[in-house]
Amino acid sequence: MLIIRLQRVGRVHEPSFRIVLTDSKFGPKSGKSVEVLGSYDARKGKGTNHVDAEKVKYWISKGAKLSETVNNFFIDQKVITGKKINVLPKNKIINAKKAKDAEEAAKAPKPAPVVEAPVTEVPKA
Repeated sequence: MLIIRLQRVGRVHEPSFRIVLTDSKFGPKSGKSVEVLGSYDARKGKGTNHVDAEKVKYWISKGAKLSETVNNFFIDQKVITGKKINVLPKNKIINAKKAKDAEEAAKAPKPAPVVEAPVTEVPKA
């Protein structure tokens, strides 16, 4: 399956990326891309990015999938329309703690219900 993703080409502490069409089996660092579709310079902002929108639309029509980050980038550049995808990592520590607390609460023995005995009056002597 073909995928459109970012391939980092910048120097250390100077991130810049190529937008490439590649087979999903190959990693982004392999360099085995089918076609270069554009570039993205993370340090310079929106004005300096170049994307060949016609090629992108062509490959999407042929069945190429987009990575989540590239999908959001294309929506910003108005190459495609749609909603952005949340690409931030889920906080597993908090979720794990909530799950552990819920599990412990389920395992904890439940206190027996308190049954009050009827009060009988003690005769006075």
